[in-house]
Amino acid sequence: MPTAPRGARPADRLRVAVAAPLSEENRARIRQLEPRIDLVVDQALLPPMRWPADFAGDPTWRRTPAQQRAYEAALDGADALYGIPDVDPSALARTVRANPRLRWVHTMAAGGGSQVQAAGLGAEELDRIVFTTSAGVHGQPLAEFAVFGVLAGAKDLPRLGRQQRDREWSGRWTMKQVSEQTVLVLGLGGIGRVVAAKLHALGARVIGTSRNGVGAPGVSDVVHPGRLAEAAPTVDAVVNTLPGTAATEHLLGKGFFDALRPGATVVNVGRGTVVDEAALIDALDSGRVGFAALDVFETEPLPDDSPLWGHDRVLVSPHTAALNAAEDRLIAELFAANATRFLDGRDLLNRVNTVEFY
Repeated sequence: MPTAPRGARPADRLRVAVAAPLSEENRARIRQLEPRIDLVVDQALLPPMRWPADFAGDPTWRRTPAQQRAYEAALDGADALYGIPDVDPSALARTVRANPRLRWVHTMAAGGGSQVQAAGLGAEELDRIVFTTSAGVHGQPLAEFAVFGVLAGAKDLPRLGRQQRDREWSGRWTMKQVSEQTVLVLGLGGIGRVVAAKLHALGARVIGTSRNGVGAPGVSDVVHPGRLAEAAPTVDAVVNTLPGTAATEHLLGKGFFDALRPGATVVNVGRGTVVDEAALIDALDSGRVGFAALDVFETEPLPDDSPLWGHDRVLVSPHTAALNAAEDRLIAELFAANATRFLDGRDLLNRVNTVEFY
């Protein structure tokens, strides 16, 4: 038998507390895909969703004290959790400490490691429980946004928008061709690999980053993250898909932007902390960055006084590029597949690294 994941063991049944909104259709799908799951769910204890994948739910909704006790009782008697309770790291910490039988927590986010880190769990707790994420579920929609951002930069979307607004019929100008560009993709995980493949299909030369030198289909060269400044002068666009960790914080900072080819496009679909926003704004003002398409930010929601809101060469997307009507179903299917692995004592997909929390 394959080696069981740390903290897991082969079992006959798996008691799963549904800690995040889950439709009846997707509950039935999970049960069908893995009949050995016992789902513990009371829809009255979960917030109503406002849109697909709205796992935090309506912020005005509140449980009564009796409902809160019932919700916590369900969490405290489970082997596994579907979702972080109320998408709240402090609620996760409470549950971990109240439930010694808990062995697995699945997060709804692709970057769920940051939520686990924010819970402040101790070494024994991190060793006892396997944490997994929904990485890969968001790959296609995020890759499409990334391609959209690269194309928008190449076709000078800000100028087109400005001239249309001002009803200015200017002289003609040559537009850049993505098929003639070199694009740097930071991270070759589930999202980065799809981004690289799509850009390669458009004819772009793609450079990827990897700490271990492993490439991906469509990637012509791989550079270590520590050598980004050396690659910067050769690229026309950069797409970040990396998670937010101590190792990636401000990886795209002043040194990188100063070395970047003038007029380059920056797209961020990873985590906002990877980009030093102050340095990015300076690079936009100087023309070193010609256009930025940003779906994530250092602080979210983006503060009202952020210069990014009004910058004429910035496209602000409110962390919505990953949202897709199929997301709930895909997460449910991923969870069911991992539940089978857990019950059979096999390694789980998308396991969180509890040292660097990605």
